[in-house]
Amino acid sequence: MTHQTDHRALLRLLNVEKPIFQAPMAGVSTPALAAAVSNAGGLGALGVGAMNAAGARKVIKETQALTSKPFNVNVFCHRPAAADAAVERQWLTWLAPQFEQFGAAPPATLSEIYTSFVEDPAMLAVFVEEKPAVVSFHFGLPPAEVIAELKKAGIKLLASATNLHEAQQVAAAGVDAIVAQGIEAGGHRGIFESDAADDHLGTFALTRLLVRQFDLPVIAAGGIMDGAGIAAALALGAQAALLGTAFVACPETSIDEGYRRALLGEAARRTTLTRAISGRVARSMVNRFTELGEKAGAPQAPVYPIAYDAGKALHAAGKTKGEFGYGAQWAGQAAALARHLPAAELFAQLESELKDSIGQLQQFVG
Repeated sequence: MTHQTDHRALLRLLNVEKPIFQAPMAGVSTPALAAAVSNAGGLGALGVGAMNAAGARKVIKETQALTSKPFNVNVFCHRPAAADAAVERQWLTWLAPQFEQFGAAPPATLSEIYTSFVEDPAMLAVFVEEKPAVVSFHFGLPPAEVIAELKKAGIKLLASATNLHEAQQVAAAGVDAIVAQGIEAGGHRGIFESDAADDHLGTFALTRLLVRQFDLPVIAAGGIMDGAGIAAALALGAQAALLGTAFVACPETSIDEGYRRALLGEAARRTTLTRAISGRVARSMVNRFTELGEKAGAPQAPVYPIAYDAGKALHAAGKTKGEFGYGAQWAGQAAALARHLPAAELFAQLESELKDSIGQLQQFVG
């Protein structure tokens, strides 16, 4: 099947001018970042998966005060965690020596630090009341009645997929567009079932498969850092490109100095997939925590987000002694292309590069 002859359908649907979208990035994005991207004509985004309803309402209102343009609010739809005391105890025992080097002790117990949107009626109520233009889903989909309520409120919906099977579920759910998350992407894999086999499809392959298979607009995500990458995604039939790591080094983000230093230095040349930090597979720059997770004899990490409770505690302990290498330093495979620019300047650069790249491509076809 070949679809999608109207390449600007998604931009019209979302009332966005330019096909440059900022990834939501929970723990990294801020109202200032989202507003800067939206004000420049793209689609800015907030990641509220790590917040409660009150926290989400606060950042939505702050963003609405900074822009009248549409922006995206992203939630996590993971299967709620099933605690396993034995696994958690073994993990904490194994991490204890790492805490000790910073004069700290591991937490006595771990908890499920984030509520999944699949069972968070308070978050749904915030969305229905505040009516952000766009809501997006990661790690799966909420129940059909939740999707119906969001649509009734006039909210447009996006959902990430890492393979054809997940994309079929997104299409069947009545979502407005599919985010094709390639294996190159930084941060958490959007795979629906954490323990399912991962096809490891790259952004190019996945984008093309979804464009050919579905009537829904496709947004390409993963490893896209500049205008040439955006042009490539559009050439493959995506109607927009979603950039995360490209924006992480912007001064508007909430990252700590160690993360920013790593992203703008040698560390950005090597990324890896790890479960150790959060309990779910995510792409990070190689750091002390990812190396710890690959050590021989490492026990099974607790499930997401219970493992993250331990990971955040270890990072906090390290930071007190000036060690940032236990942080969640999420980054995509092309992280070494990151630029330290204010978001509006970076957006203008991306636009300029996109135009140049399209011009270069036209030379090849006469």
